[in-house]
Amino acid sequence: MRVIEISATGPAENLRAAERPRPMPALGEVVIAIEAAGVNRPDLMQREGHYPPPKGASDIPGLEVAGSIVALGPGEPRSASGRVWRIGDAVCALLAGGGYADECAVSGLQCLPIPNGLSMIEAAAIPETFFTVWTNVFERGRLATGEWLLVHGGSSGIGTTAIQLATARGAHVIATAGSGEKCRRIESIGATAAINYRSEDFVERVKAITNGRGVDVVLDIIGGDYTAKNIVCLARDGRLVQIGLMGGATATIPLSPILLRRLTITGSTLRARTPEEKGAIAAALEREVWPLLASGRVKPVIDRAFPFADAAGAHRALESGQVFGKVVLNNTTSANAV
Repeated sequence: MRVIEISATGPAENLRAAERPRPMPALGEVVIAIEAAGVNRPDLMQREGHYPPPKGASDIPGLEVAGSIVALGPGEPRSASGRVWRIGDAVCALLAGGGYADECAVSGLQCLPIPNGLSMIEAAAIPETFFTVWTNVFERGRLATGEWLLVHGGSSGIGTTAIQLATARGAHVIATAGSGEKCRRIESIGATAAINYRSEDFVERVKAITNGRGVDVVLDIIGGDYTAKNIVCLARDGRLVQIGLMGGATATIPLSPILLRRLTITGSTLRARTPEEKGAIAAALEREVWPLLASGRVKPVIDRAFPFADAAGAHRALESGQVFGKVVLNNTTSANAV
């Protein structure tokens, strides 16, 4: 089968087409014929040598796909909700690697049916961001109806997902972005307010927007110097959820607000979790989020789709910082573009 592999760590040009054997499904796994694959920042980090795949995972990049099941492993593979998978089922799936390929093998627990009305390209943009947002904002961050959420990187795939899900579940959202145009688009998808971090002090703006109260949850992909500022933004009993370190892996923070305002600092990664752990998130998504996708209240935001052979172009687009939402690889001429 065709794959896009990383020939050597370095720039996007180091992604190259190659041939690999087709995958064989293990116990409880299915093989998916991939029609579209999401492109995410962890793919860029892996290409640069900063995010190696977990032990036993494919070295081929790609953490989310959509397509049709073409083979079943032993053990009657099932979804986390108990659905028995059959050949021909249209699914999207969260992977630990291997998405830039014609086919992939993955545990049935990590697969979900494609929501009604969504194209393969839209479905491929769901797993990585929706799994990440659900487990961090709603499970670890415990965001509730009526609470305030601050999302950094509001124009990213994670950001656009968090804004829509939080709004659909009755929360108020403030998001940061790097341009006035991105701020306007963030507000158009449901954010109560957007802050241009290049021209505004987000700490002061958060205080003003919330009348001095602060937010209940911060979802942060930056880290570094943002950490102390995020703590200032939190209301009493607030939760800071760290999911990225784009601004640095170390921070100096004041401890007294954590004690006085009963704050929680937490975080997580997703890729190295077991199929059973990922399956638990998948089951929650199918129960809580799939109805929102099927009804159109929530929808993956696609910036653009690139041909499968132009994975390097997709990486360059994501690196440019000019993307709003997700970048996807189209692995078939019949996949519905958006």
